[in-house]
Amino acid sequence: MKKALIVGGANGIGLAIATQLAKCDDYEKIYILDKAVVADEFLHSKFVSIMFDLASEDYTIFDSFKDVDTLVITAGFGKLNLFKDVPEQYISNSFTVNSIAPIRIIHHFMDKLLNDKDFYCGIMVSIAGFMSSPFFAVYGATKAALKIFIESVNVELEKSGSCNRILNVSPGSIKGTSFNNGKTDLTALEILASDIIKNLKAKNDLFIPNYDEIYKDVLARYQSDFREEGRHSYDYKINSNRIAVQ
Repeated sequence: MKKALIVGGANGIGLAIATQLAKCDDYEKIYILDKAVVADEFLHSKFVSIMFDLASEDYTIFDSFKDVDTLVITAGFGKLNLFKDVPEQYISNSFTVNSIAPIRIIHHFMDKLLNDKDFYCGIMVSIAGFMSSPFFAVYGATKAALKIFIESVNVELEKSGSCNRILNVSPGSIKGTSFNNGKTDLTALEILASDIIKNLKAKNDLFIPNYDEIYKDVLARYQSDFREEGRHSYDYKINSNRIAVQ
């Protein structure tokens, strides 16, 4: 029987993944580590909630999860804003939670990744880590750091002979999460969570939801002229009323 650890699983896509895994007969326990507990309406008998702040200096708690077969890191935050209006503490906090925390967590599980036994591992990154993202400059930078980290470690895993990989999940905007002041809607997230789990079990190293429908062309435009695509992204965010420029 398998056990999973979902970091950031108290809400949003992390909770949706935890809920999907809890429905699987081969998973007996789902550890959910977050700075908040799972709301009563979302509780499941297989859930074990553990409160932890990723801003903590001490990460030895992750050494106590050596029995898990699956690790998914979904914790992260971001807010649309012009960089000139971003507080300096926000910059530091963003890199701590979005970049440094996942990297530190993975370091505690390298023995699992390098092992001959199957270990399913994924990190929620973002399409913003693949291209310039005006109004999301800091968030995009934190996710770009994760993208390069995952790609680099995956090469090391391959060269070591391990069949395990870290899955980079890089969606665009997701409906049904608490991100950017939204609210968790498990029904809206069900298909995405299921697709992420399928990619985890296949040990893929990259999953971009809606790639063929949307992001294949977006990434091609960015590669062709990153300046023009950056301007397009800026205008799109304003015209779609996602942000107002003073």
